[in-house]
Amino acid sequence: MARYVIDAPTLLHLVDHDLRVAPAHHLAAPNSIRSEALQLLLQEVRLGKRPERAALEAHERITELRMRLLGDRASRATAWRIARERGWDTLRDAEYLAIARLQADALVTVDPAMAERAAGIVPVAPLAVLFREGA
Repeated sequence: MARYVIDAPTLLHLVDHDLRVAPAHHLAAPNSIRSEALQLLLQEVRLGKRPERAALEAHERITELRMRLLGDRASRATAWRIARERGWDTLRDAEYLAIARLQADALVTVDPAMAERAAGIVPVAPLAVLFREGA
């Protein structure tokens, strides 16, 4: 069994492309991931990139995807340290990296900027790893 942390853009990518994570893998993320994904959907609707009905349907699929949501004291403290060490203004990305460091084998993201931020902090795996058994 492998554990992977995913971020909100990756969650939306999985839902939008109807991709199924291999049963042997477990997903994890900060408690805030579903709200962040919903925020991304709202932005797409406001920009005319996605009809509202499609956004709400995507939100329903997001809530059905199984993942472990975390936000405990240890992950928050680790996120704080990562953000301070990197000089970041927010904890958002640091929370994903903290959970990856403490609870997962790697971070999986479709966001190149997030992958770049994760370099040197946690392992980053390609999206395809989620669909392979025993990866």
